[in-house]
Amino acid sequence: MAFTAKTPRALINPDHPNPLHTKIQSPKSLYFLNQRKTHQISSTQPYQQLSVLNTNSFNTQNTNSHLHLLCLHGHLQQALNYLNSMQELQIPLDEDAAIAMVRLCEWKRAFEEGSKVYCFISNSRNPLSLRLGNALLSMFVRLGKLGDAWYVFGKMQERDVFSWNVLISGYAKKGFFDEALCLYHRMLWVGFKPDVYTFPCVLRTCGAVQNLERGKEVHVHVTRFGFEADVDVVNALVTMYVKCGDLPRARLLFDKMTRRDRISWNAIISGYFGNGECLEGIRLFFTMREHWFDPDFMTMTSVISACESLGDERLGREIHGYVIVTGMSDDVSVCNSLIQMYSSLGRWETAEKVFDRMEWRDVVSWTAMISGYENNVLPDKALDTYRTMELQGFMPDEITLASVLSACACLGKLDMGIKFHELAKRAGLISYIIVANTLIDMYSKCKCIEKALEVFHNIPDKDVISWTAIILGLRLNNRCFEALIFFRQMKVSLKPNSVTLVSVLSACARIGGLMCGKEIHAYALRTDVGLDGFLPNALLDMYVRCGRMGPAWNQFNSQKKDVTAWNILLTGYAQRGQGNLAVEFFNRMIKSNVNPDEITFIPLLCACSKSGMVTEGLKYFNSMELKYGVTPNLKHYACVVDLLGRAGQLEEAYEFLQEMPIKPDPAIWGALLNACRIHRQVDLGEFAAQRIFESDTRSVGYYVLLCNLYANSGKWDEVAKVRKMMKDNGLTIDPGCSWVEVKGKIHAFLTGDDFHPQIKEINAVLEGIYEKMKVAGLGGPKCDSMDEVKISKAEIFCGHSERLAVAFGLIDTVPGTPIWVTKNLYMCQSCHSIIKFISKIVRREISVRDTEQFHHFKDGICSCGDVEILGKA
Repeated sequence: MAFTAKTPRALINPDHPNPLHTKIQSPKSLYFLNQRKTHQISSTQPYQQLSVLNTNSFNTQNTNSHLHLLCLHGHLQQALNYLNSMQELQIPLDEDAAIAMVRLCEWKRAFEEGSKVYCFISNSRNPLSLRLGNALLSMFVRLGKLGDAWYVFGKMQERDVFSWNVLISGYAKKGFFDEALCLYHRMLWVGFKPDVYTFPCVLRTCGAVQNLERGKEVHVHVTRFGFEADVDVVNALVTMYVKCGDLPRARLLFDKMTRRDRISWNAIISGYFGNGECLEGIRLFFTMREHWFDPDFMTMTSVISACESLGDERLGREIHGYVIVTGMSDDVSVCNSLIQMYSSLGRWETAEKVFDRMEWRDVVSWTAMISGYENNVLPDKALDTYRTMELQGFMPDEITLASVLSACACLGKLDMGIKFHELAKRAGLISYIIVANTLIDMYSKCKCIEKALEVFHNIPDKDVISWTAIILGLRLNNRCFEALIFFRQMKVSLKPNSVTLVSVLSACARIGGLMCGKEIHAYALRTDVGLDGFLPNALLDMYVRCGRMGPAWNQFNSQKKDVTAWNILLTGYAQRGQGNLAVEFFNRMIKSNVNPDEITFIPLLCACSKSGMVTEGLKYFNSMELKYGVTPNLKHYACVVDLLGRAGQLEEAYEFLQEMPIKPDPAIWGALLNACRIHRQVDLGEFAAQRIFESDTRSVGYYVLLCNLYANSGKWDEVAKVRKMMKDNGLTIDPGCSWVEVKGKIHAFLTGDDFHPQIKEINAVLEGIYEKMKVAGLGGPKCDSMDEVKISKAEIFCGHSERLAVAFGLIDTVPGTPIWVTKNLYMCQSCHSIIKFISKIVRREISVRDTEQFHHFKDGICSCGDVEILGKA
């Protein structure tokens, strides 16, 4: 059996020169003050002068006794000075004094001083005795210097079980588990019998690496050497089995124990909790009480954590009462567990009370409270608590920093997040991957994706969460193309989890990447990744947003049909303006005994709105609270304003808005503004815009609606004023971008894109289509009633990128193949007319999904009925 690569090569051979020892060619010149002067040594005895000129002033025995006395009183520096003088006077160091010096260095955690003592010992005596060798072993292991410990071990002519135990435990504590097990087997091979201290260490090592087979082998040794009745050894066996996930064998051992202590109960109880069987762990806790064993702090913290995992508030409060009665409520670790439990159960007020009553807090207490606020969507309280923590002199750890960074992300406080980033660098916490991952999330949500990418690239060992965070960040910042590239890079070295797949499916849905989405679906089926979590609904959403209702129905029928799944399909019908199908699907949902939630009614009302089903829409709105117990919120009121407005009932929409029981927000006024755009009601539209800009001057969409209202009404000067207002407010429109998937590959086209390798062919196809439109009397891309300046103003929010995508689809697909395009902006009237014409002359179905809805073109007709584009006169 060989050591792993983590072990230094010098450790393989005990006779290899010690690195520490070989550096010291002359111990006198490096470790000892080789100055020819009198050394004054202070101790509890009167000062005693040692002179190099008078060696008869004391004898060797008195000198070693005096050194021993200094060590017993803990005077390390004085003892070292005394040792220097002894070396200068060439007075030998006896074994007891040497052991005392070594133990004092171990107790003081003084590596440099211990090294000096070791050099003196190694130069003054050739072989190391058993006692002194064990003392040196213990010191170097305690100080974490395994290389020096191994060197001492190799120089010992005689070893005992203690020697082996010390070295085995040293390697285990430093995380060199394979090396520790290798040493154990070497110990057996050279004929040493393990003792009661050997087995617990070796079994802990087996549990740490979750090596069940090796653990079973050690269990056989326990029986062979007659330790199967020792309570400490059996406790270690129980712990090893539960850590390796073998609960039945652990329980069998526990039940056979003739004598148990509190550690036995803690081992089996925490084992059940750790393996997800919290109920059985709770039963054992009560059985422990029935056997008159009093739980300790460790028991209570694990039981409280189990209540949190079970989500059982009643049991958690009962345990809290028991903690108070037994006087354990003063323990910091118990209080920290209570704070964590109440916070995770949504009872942050109770967690606050526990926190406030604590007489003494540590950084874990503050972190538990901060993360509790953050998890309960109280980011302001989380940041306030952090400030108080700082004022009280506590330094954050990596978990604290991750929690406050999440709070900054929630609030969009980029400046504060940057300050925490700087703090992480100064405190050395940036090396913790949890901090780096949270920084990626914070920068992404604060729309600072370049900084997120910088943090990501600086992580040396990226984990699945790192990749998932940057993929989701790119998706949130509308860089979906890059998100897909990062996903492919990730799969080379790591296995994505269900959260990763949900994030990348969202990117596929955003740009219409159907084939990529199908690949992920196939990957999920092959690897069985999280098919019971959020992934099925993410797949369903991808198919719906890519416009594939057939595959969406197949996915819907093959998965668990929760309310979210019904809502996703309902949204698909709403996006297509298929009101009748949406109503039919909603009725089917009710018959399936699925209770609608507040989200359900949003697509249902939208579908009614786009289909002109005013009566049905009002009926569903009025029945929300009475029939289904769902209280309407601002989004539902906005849907009703849109429902009435689209149908031309602008006065009724305005009256409904004024009579609302809650104050309308900008979105509700935006619905009215959009209705005014459709029906070209400038005065009411301007009034709605004024109300919007009183509270929201940063949302670009409202400016776009107002510009389109003026453009449709021929008010070009007003369009220019709105554009100037946008410029003054520092607002810009994203450049138009359209995506088309051809032969499994996604192609992106930006406004004015001249870099595509087939751009000449694409422009040639478009020019040919424009000529045919002129021949047909349709005026080509420009309308005869407007000059070029007015055209540019009217279409300033479009970019025409969808024309390039459609033309490319015509070139690179087989005739008759449907073309599916996704766009990031609204489609303008000109592009709408051109694609209608293309669908007619090439006899192809063309679908374009813009920010508002699906436009399905077939035989020169669009599914939107031209209302969204042309409005109503």
